[in-house]
Amino acid sequence: MSTFQLDVLQEIGNIGAGNAATALSTLLNRKIDMKVPSVRVLSFEEMMEAAGGSETVVASVFLRLEGEAPGSMFFILPLNQAEFFIHQVTDEVNFSFTNPPYSEIALSALQEVGNILSGSYLSALSDFTGLTLLPSVPSLSIDMVGATISYGLIELSQMGDFAILIDTILTGSDTSNEAIQGHFFLLPDPDSLEIMFTALGVSSNE
Repeated sequence: MSTFQLDVLQEIGNIGAGNAATALSTLLNRKIDMKVPSVRVLSFEEMMEAAGGSETVVASVFLRLEGEAPGSMFFILPLNQAEFFIHQVTDEVNFSFTNPPYSEIALSALQEVGNILSGSYLSALSDFTGLTLLPSVPSLSIDMVGATISYGLIELSQMGDFAILIDTILTGSDTSNEAIQGHFFLLPDPDSLEIMFTALGVSSNE
């Protein structure tokens, strides 16, 4: 993938981040800023390493993209940062992943945050390309990175051999040291990326 194509994807990511920041600010009733410092293309093995290693336990929201450019999307957060969102969205300020079983309210809140963020990126991609992209109902998992990704992809009979990583940094305006880094992974099905770039008017040679 060329530098120009990655720049296009990063711009789409920035617009998605802006939409997500607005939605999260409303949900949390406080100012949230989001930035996309980089977009990278990774192998599946590199994807697991970027998320902390195959045996690292994380919170992940997975959804399947259907429509004119099908694929899969993961949003992955370290557990301590997932706990932060739960504390902010619910009254369960003492919630911790070290104390199972987890309440349905906490898990639902985390899934909704992942749904908002994923939906914002997907909307930006759909708006830019003009393609119809329909998300499945998102599923939340608290598991090791390797198991999470394998579960999300195990039933796909066809999939590409790489993932697009959209790094995401969230910051709150009230605490200068507060910064949360999450990872979006977009895994296009075979031919889907070419369909996206064609819809954007970007040649595969650019």
